[in-house]
Amino acid sequence: MAGFLQTPPALGDAWRDDRVLREALHFHLGDDAFAAAEPELAEMGALAVSPRVLGLARRAETEPPVHVPYSPWGRRVDEIRLSDAYVELGRIGVEAGVTALPYERSPLGERVRIAWAGLVALWGPSSALYTCPVAMTDGAARTLLQHGGPDDVAVVERLTSRDPGRAWTSGQWMTETAGGSDVGGTETIARVDERGRWRLTGTKWFTSSTTSEIALTLARPEGVAPGSRPLALFRVHRTLDDGSANGIVVRRLKDKLGTRALPTAELELDGALAHPVGDPRAGGGVRLIATMLNVTRIHNAIGSTAYLGRALAWARAYARVRRVGGRLLATMPAHRATLADLATDYAASMALVTRCCELMGAVEHGRADATDARVLRGLTPVTKLATARWGVAGVTEAMEAIGGVGYCEDSTIPAIVRNSHVNPIWEGTTNVLALDFLRAAQRDDALAALAHDCRDALARVRDDDAVAAPAALAAAALDELEARAARWDDDDRAQAGARSLALGLASTYACARLCLQGAWAARRGDVRTAAVATRLARRGLVPPEPPPDDGLGMDEPVSPQGASSARAVG
Repeated sequence: MAGFLQTPPALGDAWRDDRVLREALHFHLGDDAFAAAEPELAEMGALAVSPRVLGLARRAETEPPVHVPYSPWGRRVDEIRLSDAYVELGRIGVEAGVTALPYERSPLGERVRIAWAGLVALWGPSSALYTCPVAMTDGAARTLLQHGGPDDVAVVERLTSRDPGRAWTSGQWMTETAGGSDVGGTETIARVDERGRWRLTGTKWFTSSTTSEIALTLARPEGVAPGSRPLALFRVHRTLDDGSANGIVVRRLKDKLGTRALPTAELELDGALAHPVGDPRAGGGVRLIATMLNVTRIHNAIGSTAYLGRALAWARAYARVRRVGGRLLATMPAHRATLADLATDYAASMALVTRCCELMGAVEHGRADATDARVLRGLTPVTKLATARWGVAGVTEAMEAIGGVGYCEDSTIPAIVRNSHVNPIWEGTTNVLALDFLRAAQRDDALAALAHDCRDALARVRDDDAVAAPAALAAAALDELEARAARWDDDDRAQAGARSLALGLASTYACARLCLQGAWAARRGDVRTAAVATRLARRGLVPPEPPPDDGLGMDEPVSPQGASSARAVG
């Protein structure tokens, strides 16, 4: 029977068609560096949305890892078999330099992290979450370079290679049943054997990229006091030098909402040989692994932003081919308004991410001053928490914009939605990161540093007609946020308000950066980013403070007699 068949949407070139990404990188890199970086980015932009790579990503999502605990003859092997499509996606990323680029000699110098962010953003949504091992590998490499000895530095060469035959990836094994965000509950014990080598015994409850060649993990040296301060950092290899098992038993693979192509497991460490990073008797492992966490949090923010951009690209592609009542969806005011707000969130996310990478590159190349370091310290958790939340909301909105087909697995949109949902959890939930920012504000003056940096950006454009209005609104929002923090008179009130403060700072700081970039672009004849800054500011930058009675969040259970013990609210 003949009937209507919808023309399928088609993704455009991921680099050429993404004005937000291209303009952000151009703004931060400058004309000459942007021209030098663009060929590599353009190549990845075409490759990432090619039929071959998108086909690999679809197949990797439908071929999850398989745990084979025993060989046919009963020997414990704990093999984790991966889809060859997932392995191939990783090979593409390795050869493109998604880990290697920041560690190579580059004419971009300290700005190499900005170009690198673009490379990861283009590749990531097509990688079936291979970005996870890449994030941890980058974090491990930076941690070992900064805190390790000669043997650790030798490992970095494998972690940062573009040769798939030599390249290693790293895991990050921190989560235990007693210690998730509270690492002080870590129960893994480190003991010295008869040959003076460290051995680890314990359970790691959630380990991603479990097939990686190495992992960094925390353990408690035998006999030390409880708490987080005595924990030590160790490097653990999945196999020993002779290829035999290293006392690592896979209990099971995790059955997750998303990230299905990525192997995530529960592990038992049964006397696994480990190499200390730093002096294990001195403790301080949490401080050492914080280097890794900060790197992976920026990766997380890039991932959230990139998925939002990919979902928006799909929604736009659909709007260009879908007709409703004889009109293209792309011409209908209600739909255009919805996509405009998605585009605003995407631009705000990109502004935060590229600023983080700009500061990160300066720190890594020794070009940052103490103020820059404080800004990065505060901006990293703020960026991670905000981009994760905007990303989840945005990809869900994009799925709705595509309609019923977008809800079906073969459209690939559900995979984007599922995979995005890990980002507000991985490397710290919204509240965990808001409290981390609060600590940075109290200990490292991060709030003052961020506010000063924000005001500096606004001062540079306050008289620019293209962005004067949003700049004034951002300045007022910053005043309100600082006044709000100044009113906190005890720790409980500060903790209750930390989330709204961090989200407000994210929006306000992003608006300031978009004002700066928008003024630059307007001078070149393009006023779209200035319009985005105006939309972001007029939507409202500061969320409401927490309710005065937090009893609204927890209803008391009903007693056996049928009467609730909860007190009346209000």
